[in-house]
Amino acid sequence: MNGISSSPQPAAPAPSPARDSQESSAAGVDYIHGYSEREATRLGDQANVLAPLLHEGTAYPAGSRVLEVGCGVGAQTVHLLDSSPGARIVSVDRSRESLALARANVAAHAPEARVEWCHGDLFDLPFAEGEFDHLFICFVLEHLGDPVAALRRLRPLVRPGGTITVIEGDHGSALFHPDSALARAAIDCHTRLQAAAGGNAKLGRQLQPLLAEAGYADVTVRPRTVYADRTRPEMVRGFTRDTFIPVIASVREQALDAGLATAKDFDRGIADLRRTAVDDGVFHYTFFKAVAHRPTGDGAAG
Repeated sequence: MNGISSSPQPAAPAPSPARDSQESSAAGVDYIHGYSEREATRLGDQANVLAPLLHEGTAYPAGSRVLEVGCGVGAQTVHLLDSSPGARIVSVDRSRESLALARANVAAHAPEARVEWCHGDLFDLPFAEGEFDHLFICFVLEHLGDPVAALRRLRPLVRPGGTITVIEGDHGSALFHPDSALARAAIDCHTRLQAAAGGNAKLGRQLQPLLAEAGYADVTVRPRTVYADRTRPEMVRGFTRDTFIPVIASVREQALDAGLATAKDFDRGIADLRRTAVDDGVFHYTFFKAVAHRPTGDGAAG
């Protein structure tokens, strides 16, 4: 989640309910969930359960050139291919290991798909001015120390009039029943650790001002809300139980080492979160999806 950074070179990929990207930059931070095989699997599961919600309305015309920034293990790439089979997608990531996994994932999902893969940092990409018709960025900005600088650096790569789509989560939107102070404290541990590393687990609410400050025009932001109760078992299983709770639980040792919680309180908070995924439990979380344009009269971006 959140997703998914000044980057380590990980041995295996990884994001947050809002993070399945591995993108890193000089203005970024380390990815706090680690790069285990288990995390890579979680990212794929998360992308699959959220695809109808997050990718609805995103379909690029045949022949258009699309830059996916921070593709990570390709969890979102496969859904871009499903919704825009005729588009020419270029997926970039700083981690060579993640790109290898992304290639494998795409090959297994769509053997005939033609995706161009690029190893590089979003602050130093080898593309020409206006080379792309569209930019797609999912669960990346929350892991960057200066998201406005990243958005400004990317703006020249899309042609004037072309679009940028950005998706981020917001941990402040997590609401649940039964309520629990310790569960809220465990979520806050994740938020504070990400902030200490220079990221922002509540970035979703800021997409409109961030894109406007970075020079994009016609910015529109729409909430994409997850609601899970026993009448929606696929969301209870796929999001509450298998996506959000593992994200929070993954920072246990970091939270204890930082003195943000005791082992007893943190573990009780996770147990209380799990209670929201059974019986009469309810869970709510909001992602934010922004679409904007590079201004038609825009010259070289700055």
